[in-house]
Amino acid sequence: MEASPLFAQLCSFENLLHASRKAARGKRSRHDVADFEYDLEGWLLRLSRQLQSRTYQPGSYRRFSFCDPKPRAISAAPFPDRVVHHALCNVIEPIFERRFIADSYANRAGRGIHQALDRCTQFARRYRYVLRCDIVQFFPSIDLIILRRILARTIRDDAVLWLCDQIIAGGAHELTKQYDLVLFPDDDLFSASSRPRGLPIGNQTSQFWANCYMNVLDQFVKSDLRCPAYLRYVDDFLLFGDDKAELHHWKKAIIAFLASHLRLILHERECVVAPVVTGIPFLGFQVFPTHRRLRRRNGVAFARRMRVMGSAWQRGDMTLDALTARVRGWVAHVAHGDTWHLRRSLFTARMT
Repeated sequence: MEASPLFAQLCSFENLLHASRKAARGKRSRHDVADFEYDLEGWLLRLSRQLQSRTYQPGSYRRFSFCDPKPRAISAAPFPDRVVHHALCNVIEPIFERRFIADSYANRAGRGIHQALDRCTQFARRYRYVLRCDIVQFFPSIDLIILRRILARTIRDDAVLWLCDQIIAGGAHELTKQYDLVLFPDDDLFSASSRPRGLPIGNQTSQFWANCYMNVLDQFVKSDLRCPAYLRYVDDFLLFGDDKAELHHWKKAIIAFLASHLRLILHERECVVAPVVTGIPFLGFQVFPTHRRLRRRNGVAFARRMRVMGSAWQRGDMTLDALTARVRGWVAHVAHGDTWHLRRSLFTARMT
């Protein structure tokens, strides 16, 4: 059977080549990436044939954890699978982009952390109060039945949906231990525990599908609640307004909507309505209407990482170029806040 135009584009050598370059960005010194690029044409042709014949099977994940600043369990797919993830996202992202709201950030071109922080500052200057929200165990809690339904409403291509199913099924059990079972209305213990859930943190598809999943909430907040000032970065989201009672009403509505439509729950104790002048904890910064500061724990965490990286460099386990690149990346990030004195104190302490 002849492939659809969308699936043919996905399987094309050109798309897979572009995907391999994106997947290898910043990782070319790693052995698995070097092995793939040594036989680049052969790998891409094999992947193309496997996709076209629908014989492609994802490999096993490699698991590790890191602190940023809280511990996170990461599941890394084999490099050929990561190429396929990028190839899939290359063709489906434009379809979903037209459906996303302007103020959802993360894993979108031109809408990263710094743009989200700038938008937060704009809203903080315009409104008196903010409702801060985030999701409990977000990636482990994503319901895969609901996710598949969301994808199928937009992707009208059986072959592309087949590939989505392969990737979803391949990572379905990666975060089982990170999920605490929650019973929603009409659940019993068997039905709740048997539902497949969880997207592996680290996959390109997981980051993108998280946006697709939470877009359901975005549309509810903008269209049903008619909140004029709302932004979201993955599972952290903010609603602004001048009426505290209205913000509390929106919080209750969001709690009910998340439970009934997405099987998610809020960190209710941490989801509070507060004056913007007290500062908004968001994406590692404390955002005020007039300025923003790096949160203390993030500065402490980087100072700790600097000591670890410095020791690794002295042992010969890290090159000076790699150390310099990481430090410069952090400096460029925190320079988006009022952090000059912090940066000076950190690097002065290292030099003395």
